[in-house]
Formats: sequence, C-alpha cells, structure tokens
Amino acid sequence: MSNIEKTLSIIKPDAVERNLENEIKKIFIDNGFKIIKSKKIKIEKSEAEKFYKVHETKPFYNDLCSYLSSGPIIVMMIEKANAVLDNRELMGATNPKEAKDGTIRKKFGISIDKNSVHGSDSLENAKIEIDFFFKD
Repeated sequence: MSNIEKTLSIIKPDAVERNLENEIKKIFIDNGFKIIKSKKIKIEKSEAEKFYKVHETKPFYNDLCSYLSSGPIIVMMIEKANAVLDNRELMGATNPKEAKDGTIRKKFGISIDKNSVHGSDSLENAKIEIDFFFKD
C-alpha cells in the first residue's frame, strides 16, 4: 500500500501576478497530485514572518517575508503518495537557473526570490504549514 501524504504548496505573488495559477495547478494534477483545498489570499508581513519563522536567522528572512506578503498568493493542500518529496522534485531547485528542465521553477521562476512556488520540506513542516493556512 502506498503512503499517501499531504503537503502544502504556495503559488507565490510573481506567479499569481502573471496569471499562472491554472497552468501550475495543471502541472500538479498531471503529476498525480490531488488538490484537496485551494484558496487565494493576501497575507500581512507579520503573518509571513510567523510562517517563515524557521528561517528567521537567515539573511534572506526579511526579504522573503516582504515578498510573500507583497501580493495575492494561492495556498493549496495537495496529496499523493510521497507528496513531500515529489512536490520538491516537481518544483525544482530554489534558484530557477539551477532547476532541472521540466520543473515549475525552471519554467516559471524569475529569480531565486521570485521562484513562483513554495513547498513544505518535510512531513512535519507540511503539517505545520497546512495548519497555518487551513485551520478549520
């Protein structure tokens, strides 16, 4: 039996701005992901700071928070077997220039900051991140 996992994916402001929502969602679906929940929201910088708290000691933290709160984003709960790892592979490297062909960041990413998508990096963080946006 395959291990179905849930993970979080965010379509970042640069991709929303360029109306890539449906194209990116289609890539997930074409790669076997099921989009369980999806919503378009705009978050405050203070919320982005809470969301990215794990990175608060890093030099890019402030820019990251400013960027995520700079425009509407689409947050999605997605699932499939090995969702966390498969999502990371599908997104590609953080820097679009280093991302493999066929990945979302290679196709749509503008820069290391404006790299179009975010995905949880572990099952533990996936749960935390899903709860952050989808507290029911």
